[in-house]
Parts: sequence; structure tokens; C-alpha cells
Amino acid sequence: MASRGSFIRSAAQATSSAYRRLPIRWRLASGSALLTLVILLGFAAIVGVLTTRQINSDFNRQVADAATDLQANVRPRVVLEGETFIRYDFSRLQKGSPDLDTYAASQKSAVIRLVTGDGEVLKQTEDAPYLLGPREERQDYAGYRIESRPIELRGGFFYVQYARKLSDVEATANRVRVFLGLGVLGGAALALLAGLATATRAMAPITRLTDAASAIARTRDPSQRIPHPESNDEVSELALTLEGMLRSLDEARGETEATLARQRQFVADASHELRTPLTSVLANLELLELELEGESREAAASALRSSRRMRRLVADLLLLARADAGHIAPHMTLDLSEVVTEAAGELEPVAGDHQISVSAPPGAEMEGTRDELHRLALNLLENALRHTNPGTAVEATVDRRNGEIVLSVEDDGPGIPRDLRDKVFERFFRGAGDRSGSGGLGLSIVRAVADSHSGTVEREEPLDGRGARFVVRFPARS
Repeated sequence: MASRGSFIRSAAQATSSAYRRLPIRWRLASGSALLTLVILLGFAAIVGVLTTRQINSDFNRQVADAATDLQANVRPRVVLEGETFIRYDFSRLQKGSPDLDTYAASQKSAVIRLVTGDGEVLKQTEDAPYLLGPREERQDYAGYRIESRPIELRGGFFYVQYARKLSDVEATANRVRVFLGLGVLGGAALALLAGLATATRAMAPITRLTDAASAIARTRDPSQRIPHPESNDEVSELALTLEGMLRSLDEARGETEATLARQRQFVADASHELRTPLTSVLANLELLELELEGESREAAASALRSSRRMRRLVADLLLLARADAGHIAPHMTLDLSEVVTEAAGELEPVAGDHQISVSAPPGAEMEGTRDELHRLALNLLENALRHTNPGTAVEATVDRRNGEIVLSVEDDGPGIPRDLRDKVFERFFRGAGDRSGSGGLGLSIVRAVADSHSGTVEREEPLDGRGARFVVRFPARS
């Protein structure tokens, strides 16, 4: 029993879920059709019962009236010899009496019999079946409704029996039921179509609002006008609410963009202004390192290293600020293989026990800014060195493929943890294995440079399944 109840609940929940997934116009139309169906079913049930009763009543009355009419009109001819009664002649009824076959032919499936009290047939219509004798005035037998009426003549009684098939009245009742059923289904179908048309018309303003919202989402232009329905109803209120919301969002977006623009400008200005004093500080620290000795020289060297990192960070911030502002440096034709080779050569002295290999044959020509592409290659290689253990192999490859210049940097280190793979290109993100004290801008610089050169950068799975692999694609010079 519990299992059956659980099955019923599951079926009900599935039906409810399927109903909720239907479009609103179909839900409204189906609800209207269902209500109409219930009303029509109730109406058809009442009409069917009343009509069937009336049909049965008419049938009973017709059979009874026909039997009574025969009782009044059937008079056989009396055969006499002198004054002596011999028999009744049923071969030819007396003048004015109906012919039984003619009378029965006017009534569908009617049967007429003239019988004695003990059931002996005196005369009957052609092909009449066996029927019970006149036991009662009304009786049913072998699918017939039989009405028996006595006729008193000289010498006793005989009976006229009039019978009709009960299937006739049942067939008429079934036809009525079929017509009512067709009427119910047709009415429900018309209600569904009418409800669907009405719901579609009623939902038209919401459809226009949806189209307008889709256009705003596609163009990202909240200043577009929201269509207003002519009627002052809930849909009109929704349109006004959406319009007010979009206006507020547009104002908020404007304020946010203005704030971001001011921040980018501040970062760019600050980075630019810091470059001159940092250059002066670096020059003085380099001079002090040469002049001082002992602990003072070590302190100057430490300050010099920190200042160089600061200069690198300022340069990175300036590059990102220019990229955010949409400033694109002048491009020229260059060979990316040369740029990558130079970057690898620059890192050789600080690579330690890492093994850097470069496969960059000449011919990888493209349009770009040499300094920015040098920074991109340098950051990719430094990222590999920074997050791998000494002795790890780092490989840079440049080739031309399908109209693109493809730069890939791969290492055989521990790789990137799965939960950090979607964050590596975020600004100021630093992995747990970062041992250089970087600012976390390396890969964000790579993405910014790739974007400014109409390229893409992606993290891909290494070919041998170990380590990390970054691939940058640029349009090749045609």
C-alpha cells in the first residue's frame, strides 16, 4: 500500500512538473479547455439521462399505443353454417381491419401475432420469432418488448401481441450518447483553440517586452525604449517598472564606468610618475652598491633588488592601465621567434637548475609591439620557472599553423591544481608555489597583450599529461 501511494505521489509530481514547464499561454488555454470540458460533461450527463428516459418512455408508449390500436381494430371474419359457429377465418380479416404485415411494415422491426390464451398462434406476421404467450400485459422476451391485448369474440378470448426490438431504443440512445460525446469533445477543442488565441493575444504585450529585453541584453544598451501597452493594467505597470529599473541600471553603470575610468587614469598617471623617481633611486642604489662594503653593501643590494621589483610592478600596472583604457601601441612587422629567443636568453642567467629549451625557427612574422610581446614571452617563461622545482624542464615552441602564429610554453612540473585553473589569469592572483614574491600580474599581462594583438591565450592540458601548458595564438602576417 505504501509503495502504491508513493507511486501515485511520484506520478502526480511528474504531471505537475510537466504542467509547470508548459508556456503560460498553453497553461491558460488548457485550464480554460479543462473547465469547459467539466461543464460540458456535466451538461451532457444531465441531457443524456433525460433524453434516454424520454426515448425509453416514447418507445414504451409507442408499443403500448400500437397494441391498443390493434386491439380496437383487429376483427377476424366469423365462419358460420347456418346459425352454427364453425371457426374464425384469419386468412382474410373483416372489412376495415388492418392487414397485419402492412401494419407491421410501417413500424421498424415490429412483430404482430394473434394467439389463443394458451399461446397457440392463429395468425402472425411473416418471419415472426417465437414469443411467450400472453402471460402479462407487458413483458420482455428474447430482446423484444411485448404488449399483449385481449380481444373478446364469440366463444372466448384471443390475444393480439405487438412486439418491437429493445435494440432499437438502445441504438437510438447510443446515437444520442455519441452525439453528446462528440459535442463535449468538440466544445473542449474549440475552448482550447479560443483560449490559446485569447492567451496569445493577451501575452502579446509581454512578448514585446521580452523581445525588447532581449535586444537590450544583446546590445547592452539600457537606453532603448521599452514598449508600453495601450491598456492601464499589470503589464503596463511591469513595463514602467522595467523602464525605471533600466534607467537606474544605466545611471549605475555610468557611475561605475566613470569611477573605473578615474581609477585607471590614476593608476596610469601614478605608474608614469613613479618611473622617473624609481629610475633615479635605482641609479643611486647601483652607485652605492659599488661604493659601499660589508653590511652596508648588502643592504644597498637588497634595496636595489626591491626597487627593481617595484619598477617591474609599476611597468606592469602601466601596461594594464593602458590596455584597460584601450590604448594600443604602434604595431610593426616582427618575427615572434626572435622575440621568444631573446626572452629565453634574458632568463638564462637566473634560471638556476631549470632547463630552458626553445624551438623557434625563423619565419613566424606578425604585426605587433616588440616590447609588449617580449613582456608576454618573458612572463610565460618566468611563470614556469617560478612555480616549478629546480631541475624542471621548461620548453618554449613557436610555429606557424593554419594562418596563425602559435607560441606554447610547457613544463613538466607538478601542474596547476584543479581548483585554481580558472583563476590563473586573474590580476594579483598568486599560486601556492610562487617563490619569487611576484605581484600576481604575470598571466594577466599575458592576456592583456594577447588581446591587444587580436590573439588568444589558453591553458591546455600538457601533451604528456604532466605539468602546465599555456598556448598563445596570434594572426600571422599575410
